[in-house]
Amino acid sequence: MGERKKVLVSGASSGIGAATSRRFAAGGWDVCLNARRKEMLEEVRKGLAPGNHLACPGDYSDPSVAAAVSETIRGKWGRLDALVNCAGIFIGADSIKSPLEEWRKPFDTMVDGALNFTRAAVPLMDKGGRIVHVTSVHGERAEATASAYSMAKAALNQYCRALAVELAPRGILVNAIAPGFVDTPMSSASGSNELESEWFKRNYVEGHHLPLRRAGKPEEIAGAAWFLAGPDASYITGQVLVVDGGLTITF
Repeated sequence: MGERKKVLVSGASSGIGAATSRRFAAGGWDVCLNARRKEMLEEVRKGLAPGNHLACPGDYSDPSVAAAVSETIRGKWGRLDALVNCAGIFIGADSIKSPLEEWRKPFDTMVDGALNFTRAAVPLMDKGGRIVHVTSVHGERAEATASAYSMAKAALNQYCRALAVELAPRGILVNAIAPGFVDTPMSSASGSNELESEWFKRNYVEGHHLPLRRAGKPEEIAGAAWFLAGPDASYITGQVLVVDGGLTITF
């Protein structure tokens, strides 16, 4: 067998990031997990299939955290084969009336985090590599009080396209995954799970706006990330793969 591949996953303490970490570990990769919540991160690491896994807690939007993660990977592994950036936050804010610093938080956190981790990861990819940013259907859709979140996701989609062009000469492929409704802790960010609400049931389970009539599972997004990092995606770069159960194809 060849040397095990290495992946860095941000937002790895829960939801899509945890599922992605489990998917890559199950596939024989070593995983470096990053998230702010140290205890939860360590629990995910302990539950992974055996490997030389690393837990690197910290805020991914902090440049010093990205630098520390990069140095840990260089010291422990010596290289990196893939970055899957799953970290994200949602904070609703009125586009006109909210304080600017409140409105900007989702945008600054997610865009800065993606830039920091990408800049930390690319120098470790000396034999090509894969970068996958998990964005959202919000990148092309609008919702009240979600302008900063949506603009961040749209910016990341465009960042992937620009990176795909710039990094192609180095053999690094860059893509995004845009999930729709996914059953993760973020679905309960307001204190109640929107996926269990009458609003969701009426519009998306009983209604016609979601053909598959259910929210996605974190493992289904992780599967898309696994595909984009694997050999079958060797001619795909600069794309946004929508994984939404058909949400965005309906009226």
